[in-house]
Amino acid sequence: MASTATLPKKQEEESDIRLVIAASSAGTVFEWYDFFIYGTLYAIISHAFFPAGNETLSVLLTWATFAIGFGFRPIGAILFGYLGDRLGRKYTFLVTVTLMGIATAGVGLVPSAESIGIAAPLIVIVLRILQGLALGGEYGGAAIYVAEHAPPEKRGFYTSFIQASVAGGFVLSIAVVLLCRFAIPEDDFNAWGWRIPFLLSLVLLAISLWMRFKLSESPVFRAMKDAGETAGNPFVESFTFPGNKKRIFVALFGVTAGLTTIWYTAFFTSLSFLRGPMRVDGLTVELTLFVAGLIAMAFYLPVGKWSDRVGRKKPIIIGNLLTLLLLFPLFWAMGNLANPGIAEAAKAAPVRIEGPHCTTDPFAELGDSQASECGRVLETLVASGVPYTIVKSDTLRLTAGGEEIALHSEWLHDSAARKAGIEQALSQHGFDFSRQFPPLINLAGIVLILLILGVLSALTYGSAAALLSEMFPAKIRYSSMSIPYHVGAGYFGGFLPLIASYIVAKSGDAYAGLWYTWVFVLIALVVGIWGIPSGPPRDFSDDAG
Repeated sequence: MASTATLPKKQEEESDIRLVIAASSAGTVFEWYDFFIYGTLYAIISHAFFPAGNETLSVLLTWATFAIGFGFRPIGAILFGYLGDRLGRKYTFLVTVTLMGIATAGVGLVPSAESIGIAAPLIVIVLRILQGLALGGEYGGAAIYVAEHAPPEKRGFYTSFIQASVAGGFVLSIAVVLLCRFAIPEDDFNAWGWRIPFLLSLVLLAISLWMRFKLSESPVFRAMKDAGETAGNPFVESFTFPGNKKRIFVALFGVTAGLTTIWYTAFFTSLSFLRGPMRVDGLTVELTLFVAGLIAMAFYLPVGKWSDRVGRKKPIIIGNLLTLLLLFPLFWAMGNLANPGIAEAAKAAPVRIEGPHCTTDPFAELGDSQASECGRVLETLVASGVPYTIVKSDTLRLTAGGEEIALHSEWLHDSAARKAGIEQALSQHGFDFSRQFPPLINLAGIVLILLILGVLSALTYGSAAALLSEMFPAKIRYSSMSIPYHVGAGYFGGFLPLIASYIVAKSGDAYAGLWYTWVFVLIALVVGIWGIPSGPPRDFSDDAG
């Protein structure tokens, strides 16, 4: 079955398409900036809104709230997908960008937990929910709007600007943070200056609305509306339209599961990895990611253009396969460049902890349970980025290179004293717990690794908007595309920083969280080989399935 309105009768003029791409991409940049500024400033936000007994728990609570926003993206996809298929593409994403801008500015106005107690994190959670709802309607609207204006032979290239704009939102968030850091003394930035990037979203909102109000409705939607072919209930029809359940399954597990976990690993896992266990100076990390992200934005465009010639499937399958082969080696290399002393010290003086109940639960402090004495030592080792091995024993004992480190009784009940004491003792065995400032040659190597990760992301993401637009019939396209995309991006990708950080905290292995990404990419590879349409790109109206 095919819709009679899947293609505009007359292709838009080139100047009109440039305006469509510019306005849609700019709005997407601003909206993702609003969403990513929270992740970029996670280290400061953890202290402002989620102070806890140990650093690991504070960071996990911050990433948990980050994930909550993603968790509501599918609801936003259902709500705004319905509106987009019923009322139109343009006005729906005007609403989403307005909601996002207001919610983001709100985070910058929330008093700290020190001032208003538990109300602070609760308000932040509500604002993150609003952000998630807004973002659930943004990507599908912008991607479909561009896809429905583009000529079929250039659809991959034109929609790749939307994919690049997602990376652009991350780059813009880092750029604004860097400008604020350079303009505001460090203590003042940590105290109040970090709020400025959030408040700036109101300015970006005004610019985005001005640009998007200049746009007209999608020609495909106009044709459907004139022909009386708009869906009665897009959400229901997304699951009852012939063959659509399979297409939604493939879009979720064969397309989104891979691209979203690769993207967040490339940008957010690398951010927390370098700042956390590798202990690289925060400003250095932000500058490095800014340079890499700015260059990587350009990778999405040639991939989208390439997919117009070879089809959408080939780049995605190649990207997933290369990720499975390169993910761990790339991060091992990044760790050795960022802080070679950790690996060298761990090899020369391996840390071993012995004792009963040697397990750690970073969330234990939220309930009635308390970590065992061994578990508390493990929490300190994890927070300090120290690799270790565990040996079951009846007696608590910590050694480095076979030499015992005395565990004073006051350390076991005072996390600050424990951290300072253990780090001081391990520093005698070659561990360096100071902030790291890698030499320029090492930073160049890290940028190169991040660029390789950016290529992997571009291969799996660059043609995704075109592919997802082509997979579904026009009258339910907004809903059918947005639901699997935001379920995958919201849960598989949005919970990645939290789950990966938790895996690292439980295992003590700074690289263990990468298995989360690896598994989802493997699933995407298998499902993608089976289900992504092969051959040259074609609109749904030409799809016999």
